[in-house]
Amino acid sequence: MLFELLVQLAAAFFGTLCFALLFHVPHRHLWCCGAAGMTGWLFYWSMMQAQPSPVAASLVAVIPLAILTRVFAVARKAPVTLFLIPGIFPLVPGAGIYYTAYSFITGDTAASAAKGAETLKIAVALAMGIAVVMSVPLRPRQGAKKMKNE
Repeated sequence: MLFELLVQLAAAFFGTLCFALLFHVPHRHLWCCGAAGMTGWLFYWSMMQAQPSPVAASLVAVIPLAILTRVFAVARKAPVTLFLIPGIFPLVPGAGIYYTAYSFITGDTAASAAKGAETLKIAVALAMGIAVVMSVPLRPRQGAKKMKNE
């Protein structure tokens, strides 16, 4: 089980890294993108082991991922989206979208509706988790506060 987790974490790291390369993320930030994707997948995998609900697991996983991307953004003086967009890549329900379309094309409307509803719930959970984390204001830096008072 530990070996399976390590393989999945490595796949999440390198998959996110490749997606970041595709989006032309500067090379100095690539490892942060990989770490963000790997962190999200670690929480997703752990949640799926405890409670196999892809919607709940996605919500739980995106919160630490979004927090980490904010930390990276502040520490590396870069936009949050630079880390968030590639980092969320392992959690995006691409297979759900595929199976929804496949079921629809083959005429299985019941399966298409069921898979589509689940995929939509996952997408909404991801968006809500990101929105919750990003809505928490950051404490202003000391330099910014001094400049404001002058």
